[in-house]
Order: sequence, then C-alpha cells, then structure tokens
Amino acid sequence: LGVGIEHCILQVMQDKIICLPKRVQPSQNHSSVSNVSQAVASTTPLPPPKPSPSNPVTVEMKGLKTDLDLQQYSFINQMCYERALHWYAKYFPYLVLIHTLVFMLCSNFWFKFPGSSSKIEHFISILGKCFDSPWTTRALSEVSGEDSEEKDSRKNNMSRSNTTQSGPEGSLVNSQSLKSIPEKFVVDKSTAGALDKKEGEQAKALFEKVKKFRLHVEEGDILYAMYVRQTVLKVIKFLIIIAYNSALVSKVQFTVDCNVDIQDMTGYKNFSCNHTMAHLFSKLSFCYLCFVSIYGLTCLYTLYWLFYRSLKEYSFEYVRQETGIDDIPDVKNDFAFMLHMIDQYDPLYSKRFAVFLSEVSENKLKQLNLNNEWTPDKLRQKLQTNAHNRLELPLIMLSGLPDTVFEITELQSLKLEIIKNVMIPATIAQLDNLQELSLHQCSVKIHSAALSFLKENLKVLSVKFDDMRELPPWMYGLRNLEELYLVGSLSHDISRNVTLESLRDLKSLKILSIKSNVSKIPQAVVDVSSHLQKMCIHNDGTKLVMLNNLKKMTNLTELELVHCDLERIPHAVFSLLSLQELDLKENNLKSIEEIVSFQHLRKLTVLKLWHNSITYIPEHIKKLTSLERLSFSHNKIEVLPSHLFLCNKIRYLDLSYNDIRFIPPEIGVLQSLQYFSITCNKVESLPDELYFCKKLKTLKIGKNSLSVLSPKIGNLLFLSYLDVKGNHFEILPPELGDCRALKRAGLVVEDALFETLPSDVREQMKTE
Repeated sequence: LGVGIEHCILQVMQDKIICLPKRVQPSQNHSSVSNVSQAVASTTPLPPPKPSPSNPVTVEMKGLKTDLDLQQYSFINQMCYERALHWYAKYFPYLVLIHTLVFMLCSNFWFKFPGSSSKIEHFISILGKCFDSPWTTRALSEVSGEDSEEKDSRKNNMSRSNTTQSGPEGSLVNSQSLKSIPEKFVVDKSTAGALDKKEGEQAKALFEKVKKFRLHVEEGDILYAMYVRQTVLKVIKFLIIIAYNSALVSKVQFTVDCNVDIQDMTGYKNFSCNHTMAHLFSKLSFCYLCFVSIYGLTCLYTLYWLFYRSLKEYSFEYVRQETGIDDIPDVKNDFAFMLHMIDQYDPLYSKRFAVFLSEVSENKLKQLNLNNEWTPDKLRQKLQTNAHNRLELPLIMLSGLPDTVFEITELQSLKLEIIKNVMIPATIAQLDNLQELSLHQCSVKIHSAALSFLKENLKVLSVKFDDMRELPPWMYGLRNLEELYLVGSLSHDISRNVTLESLRDLKSLKILSIKSNVSKIPQAVVDVSSHLQKMCIHNDGTKLVMLNNLKKMTNLTELELVHCDLERIPHAVFSLLSLQELDLKENNLKSIEEIVSFQHLRKLTVLKLWHNSITYIPEHIKKLTSLERLSFSHNKIEVLPSHLFLCNKIRYLDLSYNDIRFIPPEIGVLQSLQYFSITCNKVESLPDELYFCKKLKTLKIGKNSLSVLSPKIGNLLFLSYLDVKGNHFEILPPELGDCRALKRAGLVVEDALFETLPSDVREQMKTE
C-alpha cells in the first residue's frame, strides 16, 4: 500500500517526459528542392561555419537550433507521453494500489461480512471472558483435589501421567501442551475456594453462552469455506502479479523513442525523450515485487496449512490429558476452525476455553452456586415429619444436591424430586441417623464410600422414574434395605428384565411395592419371597396374569393387587397361609364365590374388595371368622346377607357407595364394631339393633333416604364421628347429647338441622 501511494503521488506531482527532435542524416541524392527542404526541416541544423584562419573571431558556443517555441515543446511532451510511453510505466502506480486494495479486501472481507463477522466477534468476546474467568483457575485446581480413586483410574487409562509435586501451599501440576510452551497451574485451595456469588453467576452465564455458541457455530462451515476461498484467491492473484510484473518491469526505461506524425505542427516527427521518473519507478517496481513475493509465500504457507490436515475437526485430547477433565468434547466445523486459528496465537486460550465445554466443570460450578444458595440454616427450615414418623428434608426441582445437606446430622429421611445429575458424595456418612431415601425422577450417581455407608444404614428406598435407565444400579447392593418402593413404567415382560433380577441380593427386604404396568409377577420378586412380608403391585390397568408364583411367598402377610384387571380372586392367594391383609382394589371382580377358600387363611384379618363390580356377598363369608376389617365400598351390592354379621370379630365395616336398601337386624351381633359406613346407599331405616354396638366410634349414614334418627343413638357413648348429611331428617334427637365424645367438628350435618338440637346440647358439642 505504501509503494502504491508513493507511486501515485509521484505520478501526479512530478512524473514528466522531456522530448527533443531527433537529428536525421540527409540523403546523398536530393532530386528536388522540396526533398532538400524536407530533410532540412526534419533534421537538426548544421553547425555554424568555421571561422577563416585569416580572420579569427571569438564565437559564443550555442546549442542546436530547432526553431521551436515553448508551447510546441509542451505539445510534443504530451503527445509522446500518451503515444510513446509504455502503459506499464504510466499506470504501474495505480496497478499497485488496485492490487493492494484487492489483497486487503480478500484478507478482511470475512471480518465485515455479517454471517462471519458476528461469529468471530462473539467468539473473541467469549474467549476473552473464559480466559479471565476466576472459575477457569478454580476448575483446573479441582483436578488436584480429586479423590485418589479417580486419580488411580485416570492414571491407568492415560498414556502419560501428570507430574505432581506436593508443597505446603498446594500442588503444582505441570501441563505440557502438545503445541504450547510448558505451563504450570498453581493450586491454592484457599484461593480456589474463594469464588463469590457474583463470579459464580458470571461463570454460569458463560457456560450457557458457550453451549449456545457451540450449538450454533457447529452447524455450518461458512468461516472455513470463506477463509479457504479468500486464501486461494490471494494465491492466484499473487501468481498473476508476479508473472506480468516480471515480464513488464523492463518496459520502464529512462530513454524513449517517440515517433508521432505532428510534422505539420512542429516540423518534426521523430523525437528522443527522457522519462524523468523511470529510474525511481524501476527501483520501486523491484521493491514491490519483493513485497508481493513475501506476501505470496505467506499465502502459500497458509494454503498448505489449510489442506495439510482437516481444520474442521478439533480434538482436545492433549487438554484432557493435561488437565484431567476427561469429558471435554471434540468439536467440528467452524468451531473447530476458530480453535485451530487461536492455537496459532497461543494454545493456552483454547485450553482454558475447554473448561467451559466440560459438563463436569459445569456441574462443579452449579454445585458451588447451590451451596451458596442453600445454607444449612435455610435447609433446616424445610425439615418436616413424614408418614413414617421420620424427620424428612424434601428438596424439589433443584439444579443439584447441596453439600450443605450433609451438615444436618439429625436428618432421618432425604427426599429428592426432579433433580437431574445428583451425585451422592462420601460426606453422606456424616448423616448417622439417615434411614430413608426417596428419589423421584432423579438420575443419581454415588461415590463408592457413600454406597458403603448406605449399604449399612439405609432401611427405606423409594424410586419414582419415567425411564428404567433412571433406576440406580447401586440400589441392588443395599443388603440392609427393608423397604423398596418402585414407581414407574416397566416392560410388560418384567420377569426377563436383567436389572430387576438382581433383587435377589436384597437379603433383608421385607416390603416391596411396584407401581407400574407389569403383566406378571417378576421372578426377581420370587427370589426374595423367603423373607418378603408385604408386596404391593399397583398396575395402570394392565391385566396381571400367571400368578402362580404367589404360592412361593409363604411368609407374605400383606398383599395388594390394585388395578390389575382381575376378574376372579387369584387361587394362588389361598395358599398364603401367613396372609393377614388382602387388598384387591380397583379390579374387575363381579363374583366372589371362591371367598369360601379364605377360611383356610386363619390369620386373615383385613379383606378389602372395594372399587369393583361385585353384585352380591355370598353366604360363605360367615366362615371368615377371623376378619376384623372388611371393605365392600364402591361396588354394586343390593342385599346384605345376614350371614355377614356372623363374622363377629369385625371392627371395621365399610359398605358405602352401593345400592343397599336394608340393613339386617343381625348387625347387632357385631359387638366389636367401631367403624360402620353405609354412605351413599338407598337405606330408608336403621335397625334398632345397630345401637347395640356400643363400641361404635364412627357412624357414616349420610346420603341415604333416612327420615328418622332413633333416640337410641344415645346408647353409643363412644361415638365421636357421625355423618347424617344428605338425608330427609327434619329433627335430630336430643339424645345425641348423651354421646359425650361427639363434638361439633365430628358431627356432619346441615346447619339448619343442627339448630333443631336443644341449646344445651349444642353448647355441649361446641365445647372442646
């Protein structure tokens, strides 16, 4: 550019050509005067005659006479400049300037084109922030703080190990790059840990920017393609410039012969001219060729660099080896190309940038931010008592598991819901009282030391999942686990599922609950049947078949088969001689004639056949004399057999939501009855024998067709809950006042009907 501008200035300001008529020797034979005059006119006049020796005269020396004035000379100079001077000598400065501008355009076009410049500017901005981020140093320092187990594993897999030297202030990790000068990371634990909340948020934002940038840039290769094309264009232009300049530089001459037909105006047509700037232009031309040659060689090297290896792929293998961050992904397309470019400046940039491509590094940052947000005091405010009467900490929809959780040593139950990438560290061993763990839609990894702790201490594990891959594989080694609850979609042929077959290792398992879509009892469940005491299968309506495996569960005391599309009571159930509770809720039972076989189950005390389509109760039910709780609610029963009330040990009887119209007087036989419900039936009257059940505490007779409530209700001295709402009562008997345990909160009745009671009875009920 400098040569071109200098040429142009000289061309405009000083470039001149100076011409003089050229002397031509006359011919020997001049036949006419006209020829003589033409020869004289076209040649330089002869020198003056010599003075006679006899008469010596001092004569002043003068040049050859041309008889041309100044305007004629100027005209001759202009004509010869345009006609005789070679175009290369005239336009060389402008060619240099044009070529230079083309080179500049080729080199800088991708910095101005919107599709490429935006990527470059964004990349440089992110790169600088990543390089200067305190989290980069923190993440690299974490490598030296890894557990020995992880270090040993990495040393066995790496082709070369990092040289680590311990010191009083930390350790020095020598990172020998494949492309850069040796680099050392100083690991100062106190400094590395001092990442404030603002810096943490900035680093978190950087991770998001890098993710989005990578996703966008890896989709195309516009930068690579544009750089290759502009480099090829520059090489081609370089070759063209060298070729024609080398051929034409000799045309820049100091002396120029000019032959122009202007004799009628000047009397001459042959001139000899001097190009005043020719010498300088010639030197500058050689200088320009040298510059272009050097520039061209750099373009050729760039072209070689572009095609010597694929620049559309970038591997962080050497960074992974140096830093120990093994999950840094390789990149491609424009993202890879820009990293190759930045390596030509300093590979340290791409090395520190790689930290923000690592998911492990991002998780560590999230963990640090999480710990700052959830302090131990804040966590203690969320403690509550769960259904198992344990002190529980529920954590829902967090970005991870705060390390501060493990400072709450009084914790007995930990419940995690919708938390991705949970890592249970070895510090869980600080929770000496932990017995219960709930994982709801969480993907969990666990440290080996933490697993050892859970094997010894964990008693209850609940896992809710959407995909079987969310089932933690380590749960099958919890040898002291007593209760396991699985909620999620499993394969229909679960018996062939390799994962669940490992349940056989749970030697202490007593309670197993599967809420899923199984079609048969898993073989894995049978493997733990020798010590299994309670099994619950809650299906989503999938038909449960092939129940013969139930016969092997000889120690089973509780069995729940809910929503399994059963049409009959499974015969295998009658072989469970230790069974105490049976729940067949939400099936498709219509007939229960086989109920007579329950007489062999001497320990059966609870039978729940609710939410089915049962139309009648067979008389054989009288043989179930050990029953204490019986539920037939939400069926289609119309008639109650009197034999039902021969089960005189019944304490809980639920007949609600049926089509019953009449209650047999034999109900008075149930002297142990404490709970009786006929809500939402068609009963028109209650037998007086009902009030012989003096241990009755809960009586639900709402939503029937009753019109009178017997005064004998006062005999129920222990009655504490009475539902009479939704009937045709006009008045309540004042004898309700004799039910001393009945309070206003336990009396479900219309407000107007309550006002029919005497005021003293109302006041008595309102008194706590």
